[in-house]
Amino acid sequence: MNIVHVILYAIVPIIVVMLVGYIAGKRGAFTGEDSKKFNKVVLVYALPAALFVSIVDASREMLVKDIKLSIISLVVIMFCFMTVYFIYKWCFRKNPPGSAAVMALISGSPTIGFLGFAVLEPIFGTTPYVALVVAIVGIVVNAVGIPVGLSLLNAAKEKEAAQLAAQGGTATATAGGSGTPAKPVVHESFWKPVLHALAQPVAWAPILAVIWVVIGIPWPKWASPSFDLIKGANASMAVFSAGVTLSSVKIVINWQAILGSILKLIMMPALLLIVGIIFKMDPLNLKMLVVAGVLPPAFSGIIIADERDTYVATGTSSLALSVILFMGFCPLWIWITEACLAHATW
Repeated sequence: MNIVHVILYAIVPIIVVMLVGYIAGKRGAFTGEDSKKFNKVVLVYALPAALFVSIVDASREMLVKDIKLSIISLVVIMFCFMTVYFIYKWCFRKNPPGSAAVMALISGSPTIGFLGFAVLEPIFGTTPYVALVVAIVGIVVNAVGIPVGLSLLNAAKEKEAAQLAAQGGTATATAGGSGTPAKPVVHESFWKPVLHALAQPVAWAPILAVIWVVIGIPWPKWASPSFDLIKGANASMAVFSAGVTLSSVKIVINWQAILGSILKLIMMPALLLIVGIIFKMDPLNLKMLVVAGVLPPAFSGIIIADERDTYVATGTSSLALSVILFMGFCPLWIWITEACLAHATW
């Protein structure tokens, strides 16, 4: 694969569009609240449409071929997710309660929904294979990672509230130790976040498309243009929104933010590559999976951190640093993957 092509057709466009969003945000044309609305358009409408119409063009043979991809994606990404959680839980015990769960949601998950198509399609082409990788990783992140992260975050908040209640105190610990009264903690079962995640279009749309293909119902070609128009807004709006988001936050780089970037941009793609080679994944699927793994941290983690007022500054700083470093790490990991596959024995 030509690295120059990757840089010019996948990396540079992202830099340009994200920079436009950043400048627009700095000039006051859009705000952080506007970026949340853009994100909603992407996650609720554009991305589900892109996933559905792309996957229904696949075949049963492709789905069978991707079973190994699904298992490896689930195991490795959730292993990285929990590794980030335990590192921040045990190495930074003085952090606010729930901060480890927030960092797992950010640095333990790739932002596949926002940048998946924007990065993978210019590199690997507009094919059902790309859509399946985006869908599989997206389901892992949204239907497994987010519910687990929310459950860990709720457990930490409940533990803090119980300790303060036992001491007869009032909860005042918040993100960054600001002293602002903490929001009331509401007990939620593990299954409530799971069901909520599965109810989102970004989760059920690709699942519905897979069921459609398995049943063997032919997809009418005349129906695709109705999805293609909103599908086209997915990548451009997601990248522009990322730029607006970065313009609306104060970035303070510290060692915890740097560690989050290292775990995301090095640990995850490295493990995906190693496990993929060990279990002899299809080379094309492995390349796409490694690129998906090196994507910047999930923006959904920042949204959750902001809603729960937990660890927002460090989480956002780690995300911003990862976005910048991604520009160099993406072509590097593509080169490393191709070098490893060239010496593979299958």
